[in-house]
Amino acid sequence: MKMKQFSIITSVYKNDKAEFIRVALDSMLVHQSVIPDEIVLVQDGPVPESTTKLLSEYQQRFGEKLNIIILDENKGLGNALKLGVENAKYDIVARMDSDDICIPNRFEKQLSYMEEHPECDIVGGQITEFIDTPNNIVGKREVPCTNKAIYKYMRGRCALNHPTVMFKKKSVLKAGNYKDWFWNEDYYMWVRMMEQGCVFANLPDVLVNMRSGLEQYGRRGGKKYFDSEIGIKKLMLEKGMITHKEYVINYLERFIIQLMLPSNVRGWVFRTFARKS
Repeated sequence: MKMKQFSIITSVYKNDKAEFIRVALDSMLVHQSVIPDEIVLVQDGPVPESTTKLLSEYQQRFGEKLNIIILDENKGLGNALKLGVENAKYDIVARMDSDDICIPNRFEKQLSYMEEHPECDIVGGQITEFIDTPNNIVGKREVPCTNKAIYKYMRGRCALNHPTVMFKKKSVLKAGNYKDWFWNEDYYMWVRMMEQGCVFANLPDVLVNMRSGLEQYGRRGGKKYFDSEIGIKKLMLEKGMITHKEYVINYLERFIIQLMLPSNVRGWVFRTFARKS
């Protein structure tokens, strides 16, 4: 079966390490059973010389398949991804982070699913998390697979692993595209897609091996991150997507995890509890 053409959107910024970007790009462009027809890579503001050299090298190797859009200043992930979607040539768009690793048959599996389920607007999958080396797996985030289960899970937590998703461009644009929302651009996008009645799915397979560490869990704490997540819950409450009781439970859970726990304990909680469906 001939696979549909598709784009990948990703972004890099000043804190991304060139050696991690190389591994991520190779997992998309070299080690895949189905190679993307293009990657739209948004450079979100100035980056180190090592990253500039790396991107120049890959553009020479892959030519027009790698479309690099350079922003003069950092605009944030939501704005970078919005630009990525707008510039994607194809109706099927996959999302990928610049420091994670795609499983070799990731895109083949997702394209096959979307071919077999034309009603599906977005399909993600499971992730493993590693520290330092890809074989040092420290966790797994399992999310529900069916549309009904995903809608239910969304009432409490994000039911899609963002670096794994593949979606119909027209469905994302209809919901308003990505928007800036601190550390929760994806959850905000999915809530608006739910409002549009979009059909969600997750494959039971691991699609991405995600780079993790104490720094990542540290970023998931603090008042700014807490306000971001609670802001989404307030939005869902206002739109009748969750009950007042559900809002209060979400508030208390996030208050404890994000404001009261130190980063190392927060990491243990995420790996032990929040990483299980």
